[in-house]
Amino acid sequence: MESMELTKFTTLTLEKREGVGIITLNRPEVLNALDFDMSRDLGEAVVRVRDDEGVRAVILTGAGRAFCSGGDIKGMLARLSQGASGRREALKTVYRWLLELINLEKPVIAAVNGYAYGAGLSIALAADILIAAESADFALSFLKLGLTPDFAGGYLLPRAIGLNRAKLFTLTADSFGAEMAREFGLVSKVVPDGELPAAAWQLARRLADGPTRALGLTKIMLNKSLNFNLLDFLELEASYHALSGGTEDFQEAVKAFGEKRKPEFKGR
Repeated sequence: MESMELTKFTTLTLEKREGVGIITLNRPEVLNALDFDMSRDLGEAVVRVRDDEGVRAVILTGAGRAFCSGGDIKGMLARLSQGASGRREALKTVYRWLLELINLEKPVIAAVNGYAYGAGLSIALAADILIAAESADFALSFLKLGLTPDFAGGYLLPRAIGLNRAKLFTLTADSFGAEMAREFGLVSKVVPDGELPAAAWQLARRLADGPTRALGLTKIMLNKSLNFNLLDFLELEASYHALSGGTEDFQEAVKAFGEKRKPEFKGR
């Protein structure tokens, strides 16, 4: 069995095991509220899993009673003197790693436990597949603080649950639970709280054993499909199909089919 590697950051941990990178937000005493240090650590963790060929799937989760309860209020108070231009530049820095996460050519699973509020919901939406514990509670709650959404929440939520529902829950800042999130199509599965780590792990291991290059290209293709017209999409589809057809994993799949066995993908 492959050994486990654990890297501890100030506000999170990054565990690598059996082809899966597990990023765990680790400020449970403040419900994993997002502050400057956590944003910095997330940026570094995302780059590490991006650059590590041994990581072929990613789980993003939170320690304790919450996934991420949103922005750290103390940090917000400290930045009141920044002014609009300072806040805008700070967000631009954050957006670099957020885009890296969204465009990561590896599948990302958000295992959501407890609160996913504000920026916490936005970060979960940046994943490809969401699995929720029964205790999960979601809210794009920025307007309770007199703020417009950030972390691409206003872009990602309408694409996940539809424009009208997104308007309802964004403008009211009301929360909705795990079962409602499943009905909306936001989460793919709801499990008892104690089963969340195992459910996320099982799916991540399945994806990590897949043809990583083709999985990544398919993810990016699906993301772009919402903004492309059909002709542009067909051009993209043809390009990605050709690229995946040149991978070692494609050759292995064809060979395995001829030999009537299960392919052993290497992620190349």
